[in-house]
Formats: sequence, structure tokens, C-alpha cells
Amino acid sequence: MALRSGRAKARQTAERSRPRPAQPPGTDLIPQIQHIVVLMMENHSYDNYLGMLRDRGEGFTLGPAGTPQVINRGHDGEPVQAFHQSATTQQEGVPSQSWHASHHQWGEGRCDGFATAGRIALAEAGKDPGGTAAVRAAGRAALGYWDESDLPFYYGLARTFPLADHWFSSCLGPTFPNRRFLIAGTAYGLIDDSPYNLFGYPPAGTVFDLLTRHRISWANYHPVASGQPRWAHYGRHRRKVARRLALSARRQLPAAPQLVQKDIQFTADVYPVGIGRYMQHVHGIDQFFADAAAGTLPGFSIVDPDFKAYSEENPQDIHKGESFAAEVINAVMHGAGWPHTLLIWVYDEHGGYYDHVPPPAAVPPDEVTGRSAVGGPGGLDQLLKPVLPGLVKHKEKMDSGPHRYDRYGFRVPAVIVSPYARPDYVSGTVFDHTSILKLAQEKWNLPALTARDEAATAPLDALDLEAPPAFLAPPDLPKPSLAWGTW
Repeated sequence: MALRSGRAKARQTAERSRPRPAQPPGTDLIPQIQHIVVLMMENHSYDNYLGMLRDRGEGFTLGPAGTPQVINRGHDGEPVQAFHQSATTQQEGVPSQSWHASHHQWGEGRCDGFATAGRIALAEAGKDPGGTAAVRAAGRAALGYWDESDLPFYYGLARTFPLADHWFSSCLGPTFPNRRFLIAGTAYGLIDDSPYNLFGYPPAGTVFDLLTRHRISWANYHPVASGQPRWAHYGRHRRKVARRLALSARRQLPAAPQLVQKDIQFTADVYPVGIGRYMQHVHGIDQFFADAAAGTLPGFSIVDPDFKAYSEENPQDIHKGESFAAEVINAVMHGAGWPHTLLIWVYDEHGGYYDHVPPPAAVPPDEVTGRSAVGGPGGLDQLLKPVLPGLVKHKEKMDSGPHRYDRYGFRVPAVIVSPYARPDYVSGTVFDHTSILKLAQEKWNLPALTARDEAATAPLDALDLEAPPAFLAPPDLPKPSLAWGTW
């Protein structure tokens, strides 16, 4: 009965809406664009990266000295001012983008909790906050920013192609929930990055299910060991899923600092249930560069960085991530398929770094509320409290806050790259990651997956599909600070 109900719900969701109801799903409504490429990096806010971009987009308000007029108050009331980071490496675990830290930073719309979230970040990392100096330093990290001298390629990209300065992450939380929104329009109850809490599958499935059902080509490219056979890649993935299941069932969970370590190699894996049937769509990054050069990229693709070294999450050097992104974007622009390509450069969430624009309210995707493996509705807290009370308390703190998905997360950098892009254009439209789902739906006349992507706006205002493409000849962009592959 439950299975039948789930199938009925999936059918109802699939029938919710299509751009052209009179035409069959899978109909190509935007033939000028044959390849949609999503390059989603990690953990930086708009202000943190592009706040110093002048005369373009809504960045920092600058004072007479040319520095941002941004102040948060720390735990002891001291003013903490935004500052230019002295290095491109980051602190490990600081700042924090956990569910709890993100809601604290938001502060009911005041965006004044970044400096005081330093104590939260230290506690989540299992570090002793020590004295006032350690807490102050951890809080100050969230107010740091980088500028064009640090990120020349990104600034050149944002000056050349349409900039979306009101692109928000999909929820006030970390990586996994936001990447789930990217591919399914819902986090389906996930509010943290715990690798063993990924099970469950939304009734309407993911965008990959839709694309497969309607015979639309897609791929998820990511770095893999050179020359690794497909069967070995699949076998490794199956072992990883089995390990996650074992962790879910174990009573003796690892210590708190290791509890929330990510276990992700490619975005599609944030919904691992049944992903085995789609492993033929998961390819190495070398295949991406070959496909881009030959003009054989699929209709829809996600390109992932090496999450351990090139994603730009702390404590990584952001120069590494910029070098990877530049390589990907240049490969698309100079590939044979460029005349019919749209690439979106975007970030999954803010990484705990400051942004001054309060995230607006959002349409809840479904009726599923947030929960975590320990603590929260349906968790293991009652089982674990007698055995590991400290662990449960720690996890409850990380996941504390309203367990609803009725608000966007903080702004993230986003640029729309295409030969059809409008020159000198800034879009102030509110987008989030489900805008990418909406884009796929607008192109292939596909139904919405949830109420969130049904209400989303596709970033089509950044394109002029009626005029000759302004960027048919790829523009020259600044070189990144360091070349990819020199590390």
C-alpha cells in the first residue's frame, strides 16, 4: 500500500507542470542551446569573492578609504570589520556553514551573527575554544574576503559574462542539502553532511531520472584515478555505499569531529539510493575535456572538482579551485560545441563567509522537515544517548534551528557563460540552485520535481536568443593566478 501511495504521489508530482502542456515532455524548446554545463564549486559567499567587484553587481558598500563598511559584533561586543585576507589558504573548519551556524549567521535577517559563530565553528570542529583570543580569531575569519588581485580569472569572468548577483543557495545549510536541491529540488530531510544519513529517495526522483526517462543525454564528470576501468569505479562506489549503510546501523559511532566528515566524489552521489543504475553516466574529468574539445558533451552535465583539493572548501588554497574552474570554462569556450553551449559557474553554499544580503523566504519544496541521524525527528538519539551522550549533544547543537526549508541560503557567486550571453549584463533576479532544474525544464518541456523548482525562475534573462550570439568568438579572460596541473 505504501509503495502504491508513493508511486501515485510521484505521478501527481510529475504531472504538476510543464512549460508547454500541449506538447510532449522531452520536446526541445530552446534548440539554440544544445549543452547545459553546471560547474558548482564549494563554500564561498558572493561578498567573500565578488564583494570588491566595482561598478557591477551588489557588492560591499565602500567607505572613503575604499574598504568595506561592514561590521559584526563579536562575543564580547568588540567590532569585527571586514578585511582583505592575507593569504589564499584557509583555516580548517573555520568558518562554519553547518545548519546551526548558518541560521545563527542569518540572525533573523540581520546578518549579524558571523563573528559570534566563531565559537560554534570551534565546537563543531571538536576544538577547545580556549580563551577570548581563539574565539575572536575564529569569528574574524568569517569577515575575510578576497579581491581581484587574488582571483583574476573569476573577476574577469564576472566582468565579461552576465553576473547573477542575487543567486542564493537553496537552504541555510551545508553542502549535501544544497547539492540535493540542485538535482532534486529538495533536500528530502537532510540538514547536514553526515555520509551515513543520505538514504531515502524523493517521490519524484531527480533530474537524472527525468532526463533518462525522456532519452536526454547527461553526465556527471569528476576526477578519478587515471585509467581506472569503469567496473572498478562502480565497485568502489558500491563498497562506499555499503560502508555508509554499516555506519548507519552501528551503535558505536565515531567521535564527534569525524561524525560530519564528507564522503562525496560526485554530485549525483548525494542521492546514492539506486545510483548504481546510473554509473554509466559518471565519467572521469579527462573524458570531460575530450568531450568538450570534440563538441560531444551531453545535453546536461555537472562537472565536479576534486572535493579534497580543488573545490575551494576550507582549508584548501582557493588558487587551486580557480585554476581548475578556469581550465573547465576555457575548455568549454574553445571546444567544438561552444556555439551551442550554456555554462553556469556557481557555488553550493557560502561556507560560513559573510554576505550582507539577507536570504529571502522561499517556497518549501515539500512537506518533509529536516532531520539528522542523531537528534531530530526520526533520529537515533534515543538509542545513542545512553552510550554516547556527548556525541548526541554535539550533533543536536550542529543541527539546531528551525527544521524547515522555507528560506534560501546566503548569496553565492554565479555567472552565466554562453555565446548567447548578453554583454555587460547583471541579473538582479532571485535565483537558487533549483533555477538550474527550471532551466532544464524550460528547454526540454519537463515537469517540475517539487514545489520549489516549480516556483523557480530559469536564468534565461541572461541570454539573447534572438540576436546573433555576441560571444561566438570566445573572449580572452585573465589567466588564473596559477595554472592547473602545476601543483
